[in-house]
Formats: sequence, C-alpha cells, structure tokens
Amino acid sequence: MRFMVLLCGLLAVGAPAYAFDPANMTPEERTAFETEIHGYLLAHPEVLIEMSNALEMQQAAAQAQGDAAIIAANATEIFADGISYVGGNPEGDLTVVEFLDYRCGYCQKAHDGVAELIRSDGNIRLLIKEFPILGEESVIASRFAISTLRTAGPDAYQKVSAGFYESFRGEVTEATLTAFAQDLGLDPAPILAGMNDPEVTRMIEANHLLAQRMQISGTPTFVIGDQMLRGFAPLETMQQMVAEERG
Repeated sequence: MRFMVLLCGLLAVGAPAYAFDPANMTPEERTAFETEIHGYLLAHPEVLIEMSNALEMQQAAAQAQGDAAIIAANATEIFADGISYVGGNPEGDLTVVEFLDYRCGYCQKAHDGVAELIRSDGNIRLLIKEFPILGEESVIASRFAISTLRTAGPDAYQKVSAGFYESFRGEVTEATLTAFAQDLGLDPAPILAGMNDPEVTRMIEANHLLAQRMQISGTPTFVIGDQMLRGFAPLETMQQMVAEERG
C-alpha cells in the first residue's frame, strides 16, 4: 500500500498535461510503462526517499491538526478540571500537561527533563494527570499521590510525585508507602486512610475517560499548548515545542 501511494505521487509529479489513464493501457503498454518506471526508480532512488519524506510530513501535519482539534474540544477537562495538581508557575503564560504512570520507565526517564523545563523557564504552569495503566501497583501509587494532594496539599504532592521517580524502590505496598512518606517528612496515616476515598477513584476514572477521548493510550503523554507529545522526548524537543507555542 505504501509503495502504491508513492507510485501514484510519482505519476502525478511526472504526468504530462494530457489525460493519463493507466486503466486503459494495453498489456504491452502496461509492461513497457512498468519497465520504464522500474528503470527510472533504479536510476533515481532519491525520488522515493523524497516522496516518503513528503508523505511523512503530510501525515504529521494531519496528526497535528487532529490533536489541536481534540485539545480544543476537551480544553476545560485538560487545563481547568479543578482537581489536578498545578505546579510550576500557576500564573504562567503556557500550560504543560503530563499524563503519567509512576511505574512507567519512560515517565521516569522524562522526569528530569520536565523538572528542568519548569525550573529553567519560570513561566510554565505544570498540570499533572494521574493516569495509571500498568497494573495494580500503578493504581495504588496514583491513589497514594492523589490522597497526598487531598490531605496534605500541593507541596506534599510534589514531593511524593517526584519521589516515586527519584527515591522510591521496590513493590508498592502499605509498608513501603509508609516508609516512603516518613522519609519525605510526611505523616503516612491520613494519606493511607484517604486512598480509597470515592473522590480519589473519581479523579482516576475521569483521567482515563479524558485520555480515551484524546486517543491517549500510553505514558508519558504531554499536552503543550495545542500540541500533543506522545512518549518520551528530550528536553530540547519540549523546549522547542514551548517556543513554537509562544510564537
């Protein structure tokens, strides 16, 4: 299928002004034509590379347009749900949203870059969407983080969210979470008690429904202005996207 798309593009580029209908070729004409095309591509393989690159650019542009439409349709739930953690500069001129899972290796890989982006820029509003998708331990970790936000506030949440990537080790159990909270200088009792609050469940479910509408299936996924970044990307890529959004 990909070759046929490229071949059709080649025909369009090289077609003369008069009408050209391959369907009306005689068998002899078709054989001669295919031989000519085959020879041309062997002599000029760079044409296929150029066409492949052009096709990829068209697909990327279409994806970007689709992402912008999805973001616009779900803007309130993405940027102003009133329940997600807001960090960085709450009054910043640009919001970066991260859908994350604490058991995701790529989220951990992205953690330092996101932290540096927020620190070095100083004018970015960071919003975190708890999106546990990698099993029960992911759900438990997100429940612990959300309960921390609800019972101890955003500063405590920031410590826990960062700590899951920076210092937490081992299985996610009540015992390890208790020790984790204590190491961060937090009282684990109210956090553990609030993990199964219906509001915690509602928040996780709302994020999953939002991700479904936005066609998000993996972590990390970022929303940067009206652009989406699916998967890990280096700091430089995120900085470039931020600059693009600011015009």
